[in-house]
Amino acid sequence: MKIPDVRWMLLTLVLLPAAIQSRAQCSNATLVGTYAFTITGQILAPAPVAGSVSGVAKTDFDGKGNLTQVDHVVHNGTVPVEDWRPAIGSYSINPDCTGWMTFTPQPADPADAGPELKLYIVVLKSGNEIRTVVSGSPTTPPFTSNITSFGVRLTSAEL
Repeated sequence: MKIPDVRWMLLTLVLLPAAIQSRAQCSNATLVGTYAFTITGQILAPAPVAGSVSGVAKTDFDGKGNLTQVDHVVHNGTVPVEDWRPAIGSYSINPDCTGWMTFTPQPADPADAGPELKLYIVVLKSGNEIRTVVSGSPTTPPFTSNITSFGVRLTSAEL
């Protein structure tokens, strides 16, 4: 065996474990802490609620499948009655770092009520980033939307 062949074999033996470890293995415990989200998109139908949506949310994941959240979402240029609308919910993360979350708004003012929403999510960067898309509501009549969000985990210095 030539010397360069041995070097390649040794290099492979050194790099292979690192490559195997770099494959994502996620669970509910991957999401723990506080995340800041930017929300954008639009509700397409039905006509009475159609329009643009933009907002921000701060979501706390407990690492066990539960979440709490506050959001401020502007719909068709109309600001919410409450500055920060609270919500509670749950989430589930698969080993391949895909998953879902649902949350139900818990506003103090009924004017800010909204349906329970289900979002599909992808977890990135060892749980430091999350991408979402609203897929609808499991408890209300169907609606069509194109709403996405991007979330980043906050450090204690940012809180």
